[in-house]
Amino acid sequence: MEIKLPAYFKYTVILLGLFLLLYFMQTFKSILIPLSFAGLFALLLLPMSVRLERHMPRAVAIVLSLVLVILVLALMVYFFSIQIGSFSAELNDISAKLSILISKIQMFLQDKFGIKPTNRSEFLEKALGNISQTGTAFLGSTISLTTGALTVVTLIPIYVFCMLYYRDHLRQFVFQFIPVAKRDTIIVTIDNIQQVVQSYISGLVIVIVIVAILNSIGLFIMGIEYAIFFGAFASVLTVIPYIGIMLGAALPALYVLVNTGSVTTMLIVVAIFAFVQFLEGNFITPNIVGSKVSINPFAAIIALIVGGEVWGAAGMILSIPLIAILKVLLDQYTPLKPIAFLLGDIHREPRELKLIKKLRRQRKA
Repeated sequence: MEIKLPAYFKYTVILLGLFLLLYFMQTFKSILIPLSFAGLFALLLLPMSVRLERHMPRAVAIVLSLVLVILVLALMVYFFSIQIGSFSAELNDISAKLSILISKIQMFLQDKFGIKPTNRSEFLEKALGNISQTGTAFLGSTISLTTGALTVVTLIPIYVFCMLYYRDHLRQFVFQFIPVAKRDTIIVTIDNIQQVVQSYISGLVIVIVIVAILNSIGLFIMGIEYAIFFGAFASVLTVIPYIGIMLGAALPALYVLVNTGSVTTMLIVVAIFAFVQFLEGNFITPNIVGSKVSINPFAAIIALIVGGEVWGAAGMILSIPLIAILKVLLDQYTPLKPIAFLLGDIHREPRELKLIKKLRRQRKA
């Protein structure tokens, strides 16, 4: 005899399960974070490793793929460390120029609107803080965080190697839970998920590189210092829909305003980032990443907030790829397709919605 459970009991169990999942993720984040990064890198390196395995043993192919990626990442970290170091050296000069700019703004407000200026030093200390001290503290915390994460970083290549080397064994492990009659369907589903996720992650990396180049070119034409640093920094933030462009443009715009005092130049910088963001959202991302796993801005922002609360900065980095993987998984399971639809972006109106609008217009007529 089948026992039917009330709906409120099912929803209570679902909420309890989500709570336990978040608790589990927070409790074991020291294990899950490097495993998550390793899984993403393994998906990225899988096509390269498979091609190399045609000419050499699997272990050698995986090691060569890892070495190539590590060298590229090391060069990127070295370049950004030099840029950040030289940028932090100018913080004292920027602080002095910012003080002068604020003084001019206060004088303008007093002349035009009669607003009495506050003490400039107190304003800087309380409202903006000491920029040099903030920059020093930021660099110190970054170095401390990097030192603490070295052990995690050393584990990730080991995890990636094991995932790629034992991928057939892991697939057979999954098959142990599936009846023989359904394994062919599961194989096709797993292959589809793997291909879509690989194309999404690799496409996302390509989009970030293209946006970084376009941002840097625009700033370089304007003759702005640290054009490559600002351009690359803003390109990483483009994974945050709508908000990312504002955050990415804020730092170079403020830097230009403080150094030149020209509002027009600052607005041109913002316009450059806005134009690149327009190209990215309407042409670059749709053609490279495609629309199969596109996430709508609201879902992406929620994922970033939840990822930051659960896993901190690492969670914010992982949130977009993980929610994209979740959408792919939900798309493959029919009962959960409505949730995947909710997470997805709007590219065209569904036929049902068009029909409803047509009926409404007919009724009004």
